[in-house]
Amino acid sequence: MEKSARIHELVNILNAASKAYYAEDAEIMSNFEYDRLYDELCGLEKETGIILSNSPTQSVGYESVDELPKERHESPMLSLDKTKDREALRDWLGDQEALLSWKLDGLTIVLTYENGSLAKAVTRGNGEVGEVITANARCFVNLPAAIPFKGKLILRGEAVIGYSDFEKINNEITDADSKYKNPRNLCSGSVRQLNSEITAKRHVRFYAFNLVTAEGVDFGNSRAAQFEFLNRLGFAVVEYHRVTKDNILERIEYFAKSIENNDIPSDGLVLTLEDLEYARSLGRTAKFPKDSIAFKWADEISRTHLKYIEWSPSRTGLINPVAVFDPVELEGTTVERASVHNLSMIESLKLGIGDEITVYKANMIIPQIAENLTKSGNLEIPEVCPACGGPTAIMNDNGTRTLVCPNKDCSAKMIKSFTLFVSRDAMQIDGMSEATLEKFIARGMIREYADIYKLEAYRDEICNMEGFGEKSYDNLHESIEKSRNTTLVRVIYSLGILNVGLSNAKVLCRFFDHDFDRIRNAKVEELSAIEGIGDVIAKSIVNYFSDPAKAKAVDNLIECLHIEKPETSENAAKLAGKTFVITGSLNNYSSRGELKDIIEQMGGKVAGSVSSNTTCLINNDVTSQSSKNKKAKELGVAIISEDEFIHEYL
Repeated sequence: MEKSARIHELVNILNAASKAYYAEDAEIMSNFEYDRLYDELCGLEKETGIILSNSPTQSVGYESVDELPKERHESPMLSLDKTKDREALRDWLGDQEALLSWKLDGLTIVLTYENGSLAKAVTRGNGEVGEVITANARCFVNLPAAIPFKGKLILRGEAVIGYSDFEKINNEITDADSKYKNPRNLCSGSVRQLNSEITAKRHVRFYAFNLVTAEGVDFGNSRAAQFEFLNRLGFAVVEYHRVTKDNILERIEYFAKSIENNDIPSDGLVLTLEDLEYARSLGRTAKFPKDSIAFKWADEISRTHLKYIEWSPSRTGLINPVAVFDPVELEGTTVERASVHNLSMIESLKLGIGDEITVYKANMIIPQIAENLTKSGNLEIPEVCPACGGPTAIMNDNGTRTLVCPNKDCSAKMIKSFTLFVSRDAMQIDGMSEATLEKFIARGMIREYADIYKLEAYRDEICNMEGFGEKSYDNLHESIEKSRNTTLVRVIYSLGILNVGLSNAKVLCRFFDHDFDRIRNAKVEELSAIEGIGDVIAKSIVNYFSDPAKAKAVDNLIECLHIEKPETSENAAKLAGKTFVITGSLNNYSSRGELKDIIEQMGGKVAGSVSSNTTCLINNDVTSQSSKNKKAKELGVAIISEDEFIHEYL
């Protein structure tokens, strides 16, 4: 390819990647690949003298989004020149003294304090113009709201979310596609919120790394003195160490060893001259200040071979590709999987089965594919969904190609129904978490409820899955087998029929004497005549069992179960027509649920609130001024203790 054409191509590729990363919180290529293409562009520009006006070597960021107010910075925020060579970093330092600190991987923020209070917080934006996020900054967990310094103070720092908080927040997100890919994405989305309440919940922290202005303060020409000043004012300052050419290599090694236990995301180090006057005298280039330089870790890269791509369907319809390769050691751990994100990245890497690839850990943490050395491009994109077997489709969203399953009834999209099926009040299968269900469904092991009882066929595969082993499988298998012996109430509830909760399932089973065939063949008129069911619920039940696919799935499930019919008690109708409300603590029963079950077994109903239809309110504190007691007194409903209920009704 002609060099000038390659320059145009690289500029377009890198700008698209920057836009995705900085403005859209997305990722279409690895950091390794971006750096490699960026270095190639720098070399071509130097060789040819051709520099496009929109080249990323000339700009310092991407335009900020329009959702927040914008403001121009008092002084431009430049990028830093960088190196991955430790000796080159020492050569850059020469005979000067400098501060070596973490290069934090979050969102750069400029803070302005006036008269001791935070007046303004602005994101870096494109280096010239940023977004005003003052209200959100006040929610940073470690940022001082007031400081003892009353003059004008301007400082810069990084807003970050630690790995521990990142994992905790991600674990609370049940939708796999809504999970954040890394702490930086989460931090960016948290800081740039229109609702500061969301920011407050995300545990964003701020670490200062540069003092711009402090009116009237003499720092004795020392950058370290500036950091000490900020620290005294209550700001968390990025960890730093004084270095010279004699100890800089030793300090770099210190930081390298600290990464493993460092909770704050970092993608390298920053070396900044200690002598403020000398630093200012150096000036700047169009893009870089000359008093600082970034050091990026020389990634530990291993060669391996791509075994296959695991296509993982999710509840939103996206089918996410994960590369599985021969295991390699990286940064002290064994790695054999890496997310490839989407079809665009697969196509960019020209992946094929058996290709020789290089892999690394981004920021020494997250496994990524660096390069494809073979570039066979022979990878076949699945034409059917691994979860449901339906045809797949390729979507193009703003230039990013993704694989999706358009089947609205895809089992991967029905994860909530499977989660209900295994829940405590349903089939009660311990150890079958939502995350586990997602893994089994993605691998095509579970497509309908009955498949859960046939997982033994996949025993070896499950034992070798990440997070599993023989003991985990055996415990899960035991729980599944135990759940085969169940009740019709649990089965009806577990099916997730629209509008049919646990209470309605009990009503149905009692009315039809726990005869499943009578329930599934009942007509709307018969069902709607049952007290507590009504026309809407009746139609939901009939519609469910009239669906051929659902009916077949139910047939398959019933074959796997032994449904125990409860013995008919002489007291089965003793409380028929009576409605009770239970409130407060109990003495004779372990929970309100236990008492509720007893009442329902005797034909009674338990409601959540007091009404004119309530037979009595059960409350051991009959003199309580609670809302339920007050309502009962207003309506003339009797309030009785637990002992009185037992004596009078049981």
